[in-house]
Amino acid sequence: MSELRSRALLARLVGFATVSRESNLALIEFVRDYLRDLGVACELIYNLERTKANLLASIGPSVPDGVVLSGHTDVVPVDGQAWTVEPFCLSEAGGKLYGRGTADMKGYLASVLAAVPLFLASPLRRPLHLAFSYDEEVGCLGVRSLLEVLLQRIPQPALCLIGEPTRLQPVLGHKGKLAMRCHVKGAACHSAYAPYGVNAIEQAARLIGRLGEIGAALADPSLQDARFDPAYSTVQVGVIQGGTALNIVPADCRFDFEVRALPDFAPQVVAEQLQDFAERTLLPPMRAVQGDTSIRFEQLSAYPGLATSPDSAAAQLLARLCGSNAFSTVAFGTEGGLFHQAGVPTVVCGPGSMDQGHKPDEYVSVEQMAACDRLMDRLASYLCEPNDC
Repeated sequence: MSELRSRALLARLVGFATVSRESNLALIEFVRDYLRDLGVACELIYNLERTKANLLASIGPSVPDGVVLSGHTDVVPVDGQAWTVEPFCLSEAGGKLYGRGTADMKGYLASVLAAVPLFLASPLRRPLHLAFSYDEEVGCLGVRSLLEVLLQRIPQPALCLIGEPTRLQPVLGHKGKLAMRCHVKGAACHSAYAPYGVNAIEQAARLIGRLGEIGAALADPSLQDARFDPAYSTVQVGVIQGGTALNIVPADCRFDFEVRALPDFAPQVVAEQLQDFAERTLLPPMRAVQGDTSIRFEQLSAYPGLATSPDSAAAQLLARLCGSNAFSTVAFGTEGGLFHQAGVPTVVCGPGSMDQGHKPDEYVSVEQMAACDRLMDRLASYLCEPNDC
């Protein structure tokens, strides 16, 4: 029966097109009403514009050592992707449930919500907390205000389980991320007189080349961590814009770059090294041509990595829930680093695979959903055990 309920809930969740650029309120209000109908009080934490909201709810006694089940409600866009099924309408074929967000990560949310009646019917000795966020996909933005409220409202949890897709394998770590924008302001002129201008694209290219050198240095074997794939911190440029016409020396160029950092590496070091290169090497000759040229850096988003110890109580509880202590890491980021930074022991485990996430015809398998439902059953049993067990 739980499999049918989680599938039906997944169909409802997928039907809300919660792309990060849009509001998630329709989904959040559906979840709020679903929980209220079951007798569970909810708190919504809105953004400043009140166009989006996080949700926080608790079941069971107000005591420490509870478990937080956390997930994000937003999904990535489908624009330009060659879907063969309707992305915002759940469909099934060959044991797979198709739709945007099925793997990342509405399948997990559906399984959590389907288990709420079980949690309510169980004599919980430890509480269960639900923490659903917005705007994870664009820099883990919403969860920050959610964490502020969560830390005020609930006693210290023993564990936060982030339900990102890991094929339900226990994951204890992931890299952090720093996303930056660099804006080069040059000086335009006719291309026939190129030496009398400052070519912003050329200066941006030199900066990008320097980023490549910094990234190559981070791959040094002495800096690697074999638990991760790739085993080192990485740097890449993903967007570049500049210029207006071939016969005009471009006055402006902008590029965005990111650092995917091992948990013990501060990605801001990369931005500082690039800024030092800009100030010492590039700006003096640029300003010798025209004094108001500039190179500016802007942080777009950032979140920390996660590295939970395999010997921790959180890791051992995750191993028990998963039935495996084959701990691993993932290359993609999660909100887990922010929970851990806030003092909440955090692990990652959820149905589906990121191999399907962010792609056309995204899916989670029926088998994975059933396995996640069984994990919720085991969690309910654990929460009913005496605290000194």
